[in-house]
Amino acid sequence: MGIKVGIAGGIGSGKTIVCDVFKVLGIPIYNADLEAKLIMNKSDQVRKAIIAAFGDQAYQDGLLNREFLSAQVFNNADQLAKLNAIVHPAVIQAAEDWADAQTAPYSLKEASILFESGSYKKLDYTILVTAPVEIRIARVMQRDQVTREQVLARMNNQLPDEEKAKLADFVIINDGIKALIPQVMALHRQFQK
Repeated sequence: MGIKVGIAGGIGSGKTIVCDVFKVLGIPIYNADLEAKLIMNKSDQVRKAIIAAFGDQAYQDGLLNREFLSAQVFNNADQLAKLNAIVHPAVIQAAEDWADAQTAPYSLKEASILFESGSYKKLDYTILVTAPVEIRIARVMQRDQVTREQVLARMNNQLPDEEKAKLADFVIINDGIKALIPQVMALHRQFQK
């Protein structure tokens, strides 16, 4: 079991591209957002809790009804908190079990809400990937084919980078100007010591 490192970044920060560089270096990566979706479909305990909280419509043909659930929690902080209280503990536990099983010098946990969920407290180090807001907006508009207003609505649901930076041990700047690979390599060397 090696060092446990968390990596986070607001929407459009380029967190995934940074993780891809670590992956090329042979570092195992746990994608918490992806795993959360799998857990909501595969864990009987989570499924039962979601149905109890949101009703039978939360699942359709045995699979999570993402559209229904998204509609329930979008712009509703209480409903979102209810869903997070069900899903986050299961994802955090799964991530810990996964990290404990790794044999690499360190492993990465990629999570968009690493700081918001509090799961960063169980890690040895955290990395925040940042980019200027306008660059982030442009990236997401192009990637997801959404409007500026839709991107801003998503951003408003996330903790601002300034707050995350206070909690992070390291910051990677992904602004398209500062070279990304040397920043990743410096951390890679540090975590291997």
